Amino acid sequence: MPQIPEKIHELTVGQLSARSGAAVSALHFYESKGLISSRRTSGNQRRYSRDTLRRVAFIRAAQRVGIPLATIREALAELPEGRTPTREDWARLSEKWRSELEERIQQLNRLRDQLTDCIGCGCLSLKTCALSNPDDVFGDRLTGSRLMAERR
Repeated sequence: MPQIPEKIHELTVGQLSARSGAAVSALHFYESKGLISSRRTSGNQRRYSRDTLRRVAFIRAAQRVGIPLATIREALAELPEGRTPTREDWARLSEKWRSELEERIQQLNRLRDQLTDCIGCGCLSLKTCALSNPDDVFGDRLTGSRLMAERR
């Protein structure tokens, strides 16, 4: 990982990419979504403050555990303008996200377990199909082997 001298207070997009491990295109995307910001030089080149490294690390860590970018943006918006996320910020936010992640894990486990019952049935609309017709919710309204729009 390339080191950036401490006397440098602003990074080019290439330096930020090399140091953070995020592709330049990802950094541009993060900026377009309001997750990070830069200033423009007189030559219209992007310059990022050093603390953007921590923001990018925060974003990438949250993404790795499945947090959507919109949720990450909301979390970063709670921080005072320009301040980098701290260890305490991460602890507070990750605790908030923990129950959401646990629910998602449980849901994925249920889907994985139900997938085995579904393979080979062919129609995916049997009364026992837990994926496309959980609890036979369509059985009360529709008949047949496939779901068709209701006629009024």
